[in-house]
Amino acid sequence: MALTQRLDLRQTQALVMTPQLQQAIKLLQLSNLELAEYVDQEMERNPLLEREEAEPGSDAGESGTAADDIADAPDPDMIGTDQHAQAPGMADGDSAPLDTDYENVWTGGGPGDPDGWAGVAGVARTGGGQDFDGDGAPAIDQTLSSEASLRDLLTRQIALTFPDPGERLIGLQLLEWLDDSGYLTADLDALAEQMGADRARLDRIVSRLQGLEPTGIFARSLAECLALQLAEKNRLDPAMQAMLDNLGLLAKRELAPLMRICGVDADDLADMIEEIRHLDPRPARAFDHEPIQAITPDILMRPQAGGGWFIELNPDTLPRVLVNQRYYAEISQAARNKEEREYLAECFATANWLVKSLHQRATTILKVASEIVRQQDAFFVHGVSRLKPLILRDIAEAIGMHESTVSRVTSNKFIATPRGLFELKYFFTSAIQGADGAAAHSAEAVRFRIRALIDGEAPEAILSDDKIVEILRTDGIDIARRTVAKYREGMRIPSSVQRRREKALRA
Repeated sequence: MALTQRLDLRQTQALVMTPQLQQAIKLLQLSNLELAEYVDQEMERNPLLEREEAEPGSDAGESGTAADDIADAPDPDMIGTDQHAQAPGMADGDSAPLDTDYENVWTGGGPGDPDGWAGVAGVARTGGGQDFDGDGAPAIDQTLSSEASLRDLLTRQIALTFPDPGERLIGLQLLEWLDDSGYLTADLDALAEQMGADRARLDRIVSRLQGLEPTGIFARSLAECLALQLAEKNRLDPAMQAMLDNLGLLAKRELAPLMRICGVDADDLADMIEEIRHLDPRPARAFDHEPIQAITPDILMRPQAGGGWFIELNPDTLPRVLVNQRYYAEISQAARNKEEREYLAECFATANWLVKSLHQRATTILKVASEIVRQQDAFFVHGVSRLKPLILRDIAEAIGMHESTVSRVTSNKFIATPRGLFELKYFFTSAIQGADGAAAHSAEAVRFRIRALIDGEAPEAILSDDKIVEILRTDGIDIARRTVAKYREGMRIPSSVQRRREKALRA
């Protein structure tokens, strides 16, 4: 067949990822903290964007933005309204309270205060580089205490413990090798060779460092850390040392060989295990002062009086961004050249698109969350045992969206419910086939059922994995033994043999 050239016209449809569409997709998967940071960056970059900070009913003209100047603002019924409490201003002479007793206001100066400023309330005086309030005491921000770090505490102790400068320098060097738990992770042989110190001298320094506070610091293993704490309590006897040398048997709950090694009976072994449980395997944990990041829910959910659920977006997590068209009109007329006009047009288009994207993001999140609540209604009424198996495709088909959109919406989004705070991803679980063709069960509900069975078992009737499978099949759940074992290990529940040994010891 001969190859020839020809000219054809074809009409096709294709989805083009414009920068605006990429921005909208990016906004969907951002958390509320990431979204607030992104909006702040856009407001610094775009002079036409501003926040909606005026109270409802206030004069918007004072801020340069009127209601008719807002382009494509989000629907207030969908997103909610802001409530800002404004502190009342100080009254002037005409509007001052009529019951003010001016005879009690002292304005005269005293010794050392000829101008009379010390008697005027609300005047802050400074001296010596420190802030003071009206009564001469330090300001409240000057009195806040700061928590000492572990490094600062150990540095001070090392300075007092080692008068010799060389040993003090070695101690400070060993301080750099502490991990987050307070263990010494350095290779002492390599460190001694690097510093040109004798290994015996290095061991003596480490031994003295292990006497610092908190007890157990500078230990090189878990057994050594526990031994240091027991030695301080005068409880490190030969039997306890033998147990510390065989912590692997204790972790496996192999109590019979442990009793033979330690030379104690079951009661003494139970007391020894109880003592070890009260020790701190991470002595540096008390100095871990990382602030706890509170989770702010994106969706709020509460029951309605007549039944059902009321779902709304959390107004605290929604950035209210407006486009100031009045300012745009003013500066557009003052544009001097083509470059300035193009820059203003680009800023105006970007600002409008951002407002639309934020509105679309809020609408999409609310739509997805409403459908999840509708399909998981039994969970919110009865608990985890009634959680239904759910996948992204189920929600996507119900609301007419793509699965990838639902996936982005449910990432890093949380909903506050009467049963607690949950990530939207929590409600998507795999299905386990029901017995005799019954309805499928959620994997999370099956895990909850397995934990409930194990928590309720008697010490004399420990449930094996096979027995749990039989019980679940009588409840209509068709599950394999290896699946039960996988779920049990995932919840960090020991095997039936280990549970029998542990409960026999406690009994």
